[in-house]
Amino acid sequence: MAISSPFTTRPEIKGTFGAISSTHWLASSVGMAMLEKGGNAFDAAVAAGFVLQIVEPHLNGPGGEVPIIVKRPGDESPTVICGQGVTPAAATPERFAALGLGTVPGTGLLPAVVPGAFDAWMLLLRDYGSLPLATVLAPAIGYARDGFPLLARAVSSIIPVVDYFQREWPSSAEQWLVDGRAPRPDALFRSPTIAATYQRIVDEASAAGGSREARIERARACFYEGFVAEAIDDFYRREALMDSTGERHQGLLSGDDMAQWRASYEPTLSYDYAGYTVHKTGPWGQGPVFLQQLALLKDIDFDAMTGDSAEFVHTVTEAAKLAFADREAWYGDPLFSDVPIQQLLSEPYNRKRRQLLSESASVAMRPGLPGGETNLKAMLALAGSEPTIGPGGGEPTFAPLPEVEGDTVHLDVADRFGNMVSATPSGGWLQSSPAVPGLGFSISTRAQMTWLTPGLPSSLRPRMRPRTTLTPTLVTRDGEGYMALGSPGGDQQDQWSLIVFLRHVHYHMGLQAAIDAPLFQMRHFPASFHPREHVLNRLIIEGRFPPSTLCSLRERGHEIRIQDDWALGRVCAVSRRDGMIHAGATPRHMQGYAIGR
Repeated sequence: MAISSPFTTRPEIKGTFGAISSTHWLASSVGMAMLEKGGNAFDAAVAAGFVLQIVEPHLNGPGGEVPIIVKRPGDESPTVICGQGVTPAAATPERFAALGLGTVPGTGLLPAVVPGAFDAWMLLLRDYGSLPLATVLAPAIGYARDGFPLLARAVSSIIPVVDYFQREWPSSAEQWLVDGRAPRPDALFRSPTIAATYQRIVDEASAAGGSREARIERARACFYEGFVAEAIDDFYRREALMDSTGERHQGLLSGDDMAQWRASYEPTLSYDYAGYTVHKTGPWGQGPVFLQQLALLKDIDFDAMTGDSAEFVHTVTEAAKLAFADREAWYGDPLFSDVPIQQLLSEPYNRKRRQLLSESASVAMRPGLPGGETNLKAMLALAGSEPTIGPGGGEPTFAPLPEVEGDTVHLDVADRFGNMVSATPSGGWLQSSPAVPGLGFSISTRAQMTWLTPGLPSSLRPRMRPRTTLTPTLVTRDGEGYMALGSPGGDQQDQWSLIVFLRHVHYHMGLQAAIDAPLFQMRHFPASFHPREHVLNRLIIEGRFPPSTLCSLRERGHEIRIQDDWALGRVCAVSRRDGMIHAGATPRHMQGYAIGR
């Protein structure tokens, strides 16, 4: 049974040549241009990814990070490119305790990690792409140098921090203010310093000569061992700047941290569901929580309910509560923690966990393995314990965009050769840390997602990957790429994307229809971002659901918060089926677009 009133805000894109869906129309246009130049899906993803850094600077930037999942026809399985940078060598719980801090600040210099996006994109371009470095970087450089229409939502992130930038972060004031004021919405805006940074990388790589691959290697060295790393090292050693604690601190990130890190390949984690295989990153991201939800929902009779019914919303929500409890208790960088991920995805474990799904809303966090409750209690003792002064949050939990929080972007590409890629760039938000002088961009504050209590899976350790919320999705069928999808939205990414996937699989909805249909999300865990607010049994839901659904959910015990009709999610997706490539993009916030032919 489908949703009672299928509706689309725009046509689903269909064709045979290629398609891209992203959270900004300019990035989608650039990605499509790369396909038209003869490039493949991976060239398109790299070019679009760099443009997203420029045109959505409040949501990601050159100093951010990105997980990427790629699939070529004939490959045995998709592959993850880990573009999540690590914490500095000097970042220890003891160092923060000496500063009198119980949690890592949400902004400033202290929560910085190695910026990983640049190297991940370079690795993708070198090993999977076909176009030259200068070609794929040219659009981003052009928009930064010559200008682009700055989104109203970006301006809304700058307005509350104008005085703060001028008073505390003068390098950010120089980068993001116009004559000492916030830019005008939709007016042409330029980022000349970022343009100069990327142009210098291209020039130095070109001057090095050699093959296409050799020039890409030179660009990687420029960023992590050359002038970019030197500028970051100098700034983080020299300056003591205000952060969300209300005090001034120097940073911990160093040039050596930059030089010692590179993006890497690793296998996906996957789960077979209803004839599809869903691939995600490892538990250093929240990706496996999507798979855990599928494992819990495996035997649910979705045909017996409609996609906008209380039964559907309740069942998906209660499964999410169980999966996210395990995320909180167990996820972390598997290079530093023993994450029991295979047990969490096993059929015996989930058969037992399914018995906890009842007709009433759960009001308790219930991790499912011994030791999980102990981990949760340690986290909850700190969640929301420290106030935020000045700009301080991370990714927002729902729209409308909080004034000074950052978020994320997303892109998916499929081409005529059978290639497919899904990527979720984030971090380096303009409002999260001061712009590095001479470079023009901020550095990721992803260390805020670690805990300072020792012994937890996501406790802070030197040179570890923080457990992030970034989570692209790639689905295969019969061994080949079938769908790539994802969404910005912090802790909600693997809720919104899951709902779209379930509607496509069980109700045979097209991508655009599944994306446009009303969405919901639960909050039943400590937030992943400073100040780590802890909420239980909150169900946030768009107002387009039927009144009968809302009434029934209240009767089941859910604490409902009704949002605007088009408030939740920014899901993008592409798929390959019926001999064609399909694409859809969210209409929410009126900036995401799918393009193809």
